[in-house]
Amino acid sequence: MTEALLGFLAIFALALVRVPLAFAMGIVGIVGIGLTRGWLPALASAAQVVHETGFAYTLSVIPLFILMGNFVARAGLAHELFHAAYTFIGHRRGGLAHATIAACAGFGAICGSSIATAATMSKVAYPSMRKLGYSDALSTGVIAAGGTLGIMIPPSTIMVIYGIVTETHIGKLFAAGVLPGLLTALLMMVAVVIVTSRDPEHAPAGEKFTWPQRWAALRGIWGVLVLVLVVLGGIYGGVFTATEGAGIGAAGAFLFALGRKALTWKILGDVLIESARTTAMLFTLLIAATIFANFVNFTSMPMQLKDTITHLGLSPIMIVAAMMVIYVLLGTVMEELTMVLLTIPLFFPIVVQLGFDPVWFGVLIVMVIQIGLISPPVGMNLFVLNTLLPKVGLGAIFRGVWPYVVVQILTLGILLFVPQISLWLPSFMK
Repeated sequence: MTEALLGFLAIFALALVRVPLAFAMGIVGIVGIGLTRGWLPALASAAQVVHETGFAYTLSVIPLFILMGNFVARAGLAHELFHAAYTFIGHRRGGLAHATIAACAGFGAICGSSIATAATMSKVAYPSMRKLGYSDALSTGVIAAGGTLGIMIPPSTIMVIYGIVTETHIGKLFAAGVLPGLLTALLMMVAVVIVTSRDPEHAPAGEKFTWPQRWAALRGIWGVLVLVLVVLGGIYGGVFTATEGAGIGAAGAFLFALGRKALTWKILGDVLIESARTTAMLFTLLIAATIFANFVNFTSMPMQLKDTITHLGLSPIMIVAAMMVIYVLLGTVMEELTMVLLTIPLFFPIVVQLGFDPVWFGVLIVMVIQIGLISPPVGMNLFVLNTLLPKVGLGAIFRGVWPYVVVQILTLGILLFVPQISLWLPSFMK
């Protein structure tokens, strides 16, 4: 137990002196195994993790889904998703905010990244909201919060990583994220109604479109709808695996972008380089977290922690609720993916021991990551918007996002105590 606690403290100490967390976890993991098991086993274990991660067939789903999202993003789909949503609900008060959330949900279905969704929608939705007179706080708050839907609505890179680390069925995780993602989007729209009713002059209604104009807007996104239905429908239906679905999705997205004449040799190179960089970042984190998890598993900490929790006398659901509180608090001060990779070796065995479904716990994990991405002071989506919209102060972004932090905490509570929302669709899968 002591060795593991010292390991966690060492990681935080290295992070304070600005050592990247991936390197901090890897260094502490290797040194920890070296001091407790010997240096040859430590080096052999690290080499084995690097080799197995680099050559794992199931991990190829990560770069393929990233590539799929980048191709579709470069094809200009985000603009058309936003326009299609706007034609249906833009004429209502706060309509552009509602359209932004709907577009984020649609873009999340082919992107899989929260940061990419928020960054893309900042370029698409913010100028329109600014032009119509929306306040900066309302505009950026909606974009930052809507961006988090990119990791709940499948395909999701976070779900893939969770599935691989915990050996949970990725297809079932994808199915489990659909209804929670839609529920989150719906509750965000309710929050928009409440916020705009209190400050109506900063959320004026837009123009009203005719039904022929609305159908014309929908025709602009039919290609990607077919792509999403083929990829996710094939995975859910057991026609092909998640990895095969990712390959089909990446190939389909390439043809989609090519057919729209959105690809040049330069853009193709940029897409490949961007996808490679994102993949390298995720793999580095995954390798480092696995090395550190091996060190933690060598200690007695997981077993002692499980014994301590089970002797507290709490009901199983309250134990998981306590874990969620810890995650939400950690998410305000730590990078979310690193936080999850650090804590999964501790919490996941307890959840399984208590008899809970790993798929349901995976949805809860994604939900707390969503909360962390928009929680000040270190919410990643907030700083992405601050970088891309330099004329908007960070204070305005913080003020605008708070209603949606509350909404997502409420959604987390609903998913925690009503697990059927997450598990209903996976129950139809073999």
